[in-house]
Amino acid sequence: MKGSTVNPGSRLPGSTSSSLLARLRGDDHDAWARLARLYGPLVYSWCRRRGLQEQDAADVTQDVFRAIVKGIEKYVHGPGSTFRGWLWTITRNKILDHHRQAQKRPDAAGGTDAQDRMMKIPESLDESEAESSPTSSLVRRALKLIQPEFTENTWQAFWRVMMEGQAVADVAKQLGLSVNAIYIAKSRVLRRLREELGEDAV
Repeated sequence: MKGSTVNPGSRLPGSTSSSLLARLRGDDHDAWARLARLYGPLVYSWCRRRGLQEQDAADVTQDVFRAIVKGIEKYVHGPGSTFRGWLWTITRNKILDHHRQAQKRPDAAGGTDAQDRMMKIPESLDESEAESSPTSSLVRRALKLIQPEFTENTWQAFWRVMMEGQAVADVAKQLGLSVNAIYIAKSRVLRRLREELGEDAV
């Protein structure tokens, strides 16, 4: 899988599924662990891209997930609303809180620099991800979680077509399968991926 590129023409899901949200609201321990594995690195990367040092980014990431635990019952997924958008709003607020608290410390750096950093934090997720979208990393983490559920042929059919952009006919020939079998394999993995991440496309 290393070194592969996402097919620009493909459409992969990018938000949390309603089933996972339901499990989170039911306080399912495995669901919370899965959410942390999927979205923890994403939140951490947002923090680091906003100038936080490693330890500070780790602390803010923990604060974000504490806020998710408290606020998951209030989150409503609907048109124009995605879990990642909600997650970015929480993360942004926690980063701002971190900067405000840092300004209050006796050894804090100049107020102007801190204010500048705070002013540069985008309000919307679209603005934040415009610099370099971390969505592909999120999808790859989800794919790694679900890969063991499929046979090698099914996985290779999906990976070569969707992630490497190879032609269906070529992949069918390589794997000794029919073209129809390749389409079925691709569909099965995509359906499972949507169950894991949701229906919203990148």
